[in-house]
Amino acid sequence: MKTFDAIIIGSGQGGTPLAKKLAESGYKTALIERRWVGGTCVNDGCTPTKAMVASAKMAFTISNSDALGIHVQRLTVDISKIISRQQDMVTSFRDGSEKKLTSTDKLDLIYGEASFIDRKKLLIKKNTGGSEEITSDLIFIDTGTIPSVPRIDGIEAVPYLTSTSILQLRELPEHLLIIGGGYVGMEFAQMYRRFGSKVTMIVRSNRLSAKEDEDISLEIHKLFREEDIDIRLNAETLKINKNSDNINVVVKVDNKNETISCSHILIATGRKPATETLNLPATAVSTNDKGFIKVDKKLQTDVNGIYALGDVNGGPAFTHISYHDHLIIFNNLVHGKNETTDGRLVPYCMYIDPQLGRVGITEGEAKARGLNFQIAKLPMSHVARAIETGDTRGLMKVVVDKGSKRILGAAILGAEGGEIMSIIEVAMMGDLTYDKIRDAIFAHPTYAESLNNLFAAVGV
Repeated sequence: MKTFDAIIIGSGQGGTPLAKKLAESGYKTALIERRWVGGTCVNDGCTPTKAMVASAKMAFTISNSDALGIHVQRLTVDISKIISRQQDMVTSFRDGSEKKLTSTDKLDLIYGEASFIDRKKLLIKKNTGGSEEITSDLIFIDTGTIPSVPRIDGIEAVPYLTSTSILQLRELPEHLLIIGGGYVGMEFAQMYRRFGSKVTMIVRSNRLSAKEDEDISLEIHKLFREEDIDIRLNAETLKINKNSDNINVVVKVDNKNETISCSHILIATGRKPATETLNLPATAVSTNDKGFIKVDKKLQTDVNGIYALGDVNGGPAFTHISYHDHLIIFNNLVHGKNETTDGRLVPYCMYIDPQLGRVGITEGEAKARGLNFQIAKLPMSHVARAIETGDTRGLMKVVVDKGSKRILGAAILGAEGGEIMSIIEVAMMGDLTYDKIRDAIFAHPTYAESLNNLFAAVGV
């Protein structure tokens, strides 16, 4: 049995840098990966989908170029080329990451499936055949999540797509029906509508992006309807069956049943932890009712020396949070710090178009906490840069504490929303009061300059 100073299971955006840094710090380290280096982000998430979003954005820009005096006679979409472009990008990112790992001293990259024998021992079934047992007093689980498929009558009898398999689809759906109204569902809905597919969304809640404030959700709904995306709210999928021509989906909408025929179905109802093959019962590591691994604020499980980072621990499911998880673990372990997940900001950007950049708390959360706060809003139609570029869709919104003048949260739904949000996040990190942003000098004409007017509206 091989003994290592540290073992990382999964080469996602937390496990990969952790493995490299530990090895460079002198730890004899094993990184176990059963599929490809890079995790969901590089292989099935951020990299391929945002590459496709860029293609969809280009299609939208060309389709709406008349207003800017640019006339295009005919637009065609080459879905096979779009898929090839994103796959080439994925391969480049993946290979680059693998090369860095394999060239790191004291680091063994092992391709195979890991399962626990007991608390500190693992059985590795190698992809090349055979198996081996390894052990360490430090084990880090970074296995991430996989698409969750709901129990729907008839679903196993139809060739449904997930957020993973749709990335390989080299045909353009005539009619794509999406079950789910979260980030994944919305990004693919807008993307494929712009590619030319008819798109229908089946959403269980009473509004899109239900975790956001209602005004933000309604604005997103408006944007989607303007692009002729069919949205069925308060909807439940009851049954699916396939005939020779189409897939038929029975849906209950506002207590009335209807049948929708489509050519393709995308399941976008969330993700579940990828822990089924780990044999966690052999470790005494506990999970919550959804199967996510329980961790404390330093990301350690119930078992001393076993940690879980990234999506598998049930925290915010974002690449940048997984990366930050590895920093907490590494800084505490190697540098003797006392870092925790308490109080960290959780920024995110949803890559619909225009983007939704979010950080901090919403107005709804501020109300629920009983805070003394103020709201400021600015429609993008009042932003000079947006007017000049011809895209005035969306709005900016901030939540500010009345007493301290500290910025509590922001939602930027507009062109470059993620970048504008990041400026506000930096201000929050530095404890800048909102009036500092209101009176700051930003270059003209930039989107950032609009923050002057946004924060001038606080309390108005």
